[in-house]
Amino acid sequence: MARRRTADPARTAAFRVLRAVTADGAYANLELSKQRSGLSSADAAFATELTAGTCRGMGSYDEIITAASGRPTRSLQPAVLDALRLGTHQLLAMRVPAHAAIAATVDLAALQIGERVSGVVNAILRRVAAHDLDEWVAQLGADRDEYGRLALTYQHPRWVVEAFAELVPEDELAALLAADNQPPVPNLVVRPGLAEQAELGGRPARYSPYGAYADGDPGAVPAVAQGRAGVQDEGSQLVALALARAEAGDGPWLDLCAGPGGKSALLAGLAIEQGSRLLASELAPHRAELVAANLRSYTGADRPITVVADGTRPAWAADVFAKVLADVPCTGLGALRRRPESRWRRQPSDLPGLVALQKALLASAIASTKPGGVIGYVTCSPHSAETVGVVADAQGVEVLTASDYLPEVAEAALGDYVQLWPHRHGTDAMFLALLRKRAR
Repeated sequence: MARRRTADPARTAAFRVLRAVTADGAYANLELSKQRSGLSSADAAFATELTAGTCRGMGSYDEIITAASGRPTRSLQPAVLDALRLGTHQLLAMRVPAHAAIAATVDLAALQIGERVSGVVNAILRRVAAHDLDEWVAQLGADRDEYGRLALTYQHPRWVVEAFAELVPEDELAALLAADNQPPVPNLVVRPGLAEQAELGGRPARYSPYGAYADGDPGAVPAVAQGRAGVQDEGSQLVALALARAEAGDGPWLDLCAGPGGKSALLAGLAIEQGSRLLASELAPHRAELVAANLRSYTGADRPITVVADGTRPAWAADVFAKVLADVPCTGLGALRRRPESRWRRQPSDLPGLVALQKALLASAIASTKPGGVIGYVTCSPHSAETVGVVADAQGVEVLTASDYLPEVAEAALGDYVQLWPHRHGTDAMFLALLRKRAR
């Protein structure tokens, strides 16, 4: 008599998230937040680790699955491949006994895909379990060069390893890749004028005077639940703070690409403190709604305004704003700790289109700024094509020494720019250039 299949809530949630990521291009963290509802705290924690770890290791796991199965992954049904990825992560990177990981994954595949696939899933996972992760890496990496071995070991695409190798000293490359694989401690930030750092609990942030590190559920912090504080990486806090500190005279401020609104919320409070007002612009209506939600606690005559607009075709007059933040769309290679699936989603072929958009947005930001005003050009990617390469083409501006406005991280200076790193600063790899618009 066949054994009765048992549905596991945590693994089922992780499978559904992974299917949404690989089939529909969903963001793992957003999809996971939907699937976690109704799970116990233990199941939610297991589902989170299983999802994030599988997304992080996906490319390396695919190579292991190929070797174990003796067939290319493209020959497998996509849903079966996702089940195998989840099983491989449990076998090689989680404290799950092999028999339990295999049995649970076979049950998952049979219930979610169909009984017919249970045999192949069982057979491949048994072959995966024949070696531990170090043994698989040694076997598959034996004939590779240094970058190939690092890519396999630290679960990054080779092109990302090569890009990072151009940016950090050789003896830091492995540390940077390893830092990308460490889930960050939640970073909280106050809305200036609405809350104080002491209300956040946890430990005060190392650099940001507005932030704190806090384990646990951020929603349990009253200031966060009330909208007087939020969740934001410390690197994002610092680049917004630097722009706020730059001298630019009177006038409103603009957040050109505001979604989802974390930097807008910090800038709005800083603007009010300086007697200014923020306009937050976002192209996508659903992201503009997130921006508005992040700004909802600011009230009164100087409350920030949110608009839906294309930053490359401004809905406002030129030469208006004293300060403009251009936090442009990018590959996101500096935020791989938070978005583990992004490393496999992005390709080198994405760069030309992104760089063209980044240059257009920076030109628009400059045109929107009044003479003497300051533009903060920001990316959450350290890739040189998206950072110094874009700024080098900017017209009508002088480059300020950004580190002068962030003495807290003076060692993050990259010439006139600031480049933060997860392995050095514990932040996302945020890039900042501060540019002052010349008088005509």
